[in-house]
Amino acid sequence: MDPAGAPARRSALRLIDAVLRQGLPLEAALARATEDIERADDRALAHAIAAETLRRLPDLDALIDSATPKPLPHDAKARSVLRIALVQALVLQTPPHAAIATVLPLVEGGPKRLVHGVFGALMRKGVTLPELPALPWPVAKRWKKAWGAAAAAAARTTIAAPPPLDLSLRDPATTEEWTARLGGTSLAPGHVRLARGGKVSDLPGYDEGAWWVQDISASLPARLLGAGAGRTVLDLCAAPGGKTLQLAAAGWRVTALDQSEPRLARLSENLARTGLSADLVAADVMAWDSAEPFDAVLLDAPCSATGIFRRHPDVLHRVRDRAIADLAAAQAAMIARAGNWVKPDGRLIYSVCSLEPSEGEAVADAFAGDRRFERDPALPDELPAGIAPGGAGRVRVLPGMLAEAGGADGFFVARFRRAA
Repeated sequence: MDPAGAPARRSALRLIDAVLRQGLPLEAALARATEDIERADDRALAHAIAAETLRRLPDLDALIDSATPKPLPHDAKARSVLRIALVQALVLQTPPHAAIATVLPLVEGGPKRLVHGVFGALMRKGVTLPELPALPWPVAKRWKKAWGAAAAAAARTTIAAPPPLDLSLRDPATTEEWTARLGGTSLAPGHVRLARGGKVSDLPGYDEGAWWVQDISASLPARLLGAGAGRTVLDLCAAPGGKTLQLAAAGWRVTALDQSEPRLARLSENLARTGLSADLVAADVMAWDSAEPFDAVLLDAPCSATGIFRRHPDVLHRVRDRAIADLAAAQAAMIARAGNWVKPDGRLIYSVCSLEPSEGEAVADAFAGDRRFERDPALPDELPAGIAPGGAGRVRVLPGMLAEAGGADGFFVARFRRAA
């Protein structure tokens, strides 16, 4: 019979396996990995162990390798069990005897003596983890090449702790009021930032729909469309809907399209909570068509999501070069199709929550060759302080930006205008 706490560790092991061996997002694997756990707090513990293990994976592996005469295979169960034990003792402050006792059942019939011996040796040495986690080597190499050593170093600071909680307000005119009521800070009109902790739905204003959770970087694409004044906008790949809510609150008549019906159902719930409205369409961007063009189209394209690594560290271990290239090709096809639905003199926004230039700058540069469109540079006063337009007026949010205020997700946004 397993000791108390072992089922949560077994679920954590399944989660790590789902990410590293199967390439699944941590959140997508959570339900199945924890299906045999009844208590919500035990499911949360399994998630926390897995997330912190993935956040610290290179450093945990370095410790394990320092205590074994022959390196364990990267995908060996014994290695993952040791990762789980170490992250509990060194990060989650679990007493070492409990950390090892709850993981040994996971290697039943396997090298229990090895796991126990390596863990004990490391504890006796008094090992610690670096203050700043190391990035996986392929990621560090890729980001140094793209953005320089300073940005790659800033990414280590960024991933060291979960990010603050950003809220977008339904009415930007109430920014000062909600900043005071929630005890937060504001980086831009319509934005409030809070320290992470506590249940979101218990915060003032949640039930009345005064705000929704949305990282400040994710709010940039809709900010660059400004006030709608009753004009029409097509929000592509819209769910879970933060940008749809922004656009509706800014006076746009929104058509929100996404191919996932469950995610659209979540968007529908958020619209109901906030008292905002949009027409929802369940369809594939590449198969759907519209009889009428729109005053604006916003394409927040499916991407590698490497920009949200600070809240989803699993992305650093799942995304490979081939996947990035395949996504970039799909994004190029999507933006070309999206351009067909923009009215003359209308605007097109292209964005991705990616830190890969092949998904951001390269796609935008290629689309700039479409003679129907011209670049429409972002202006400094359209953006939060600390985020400025870059080359060709595009917006690139990198690790290290807004660092003193708590940082921001990695993001790219480009704006175009269709010829009249």
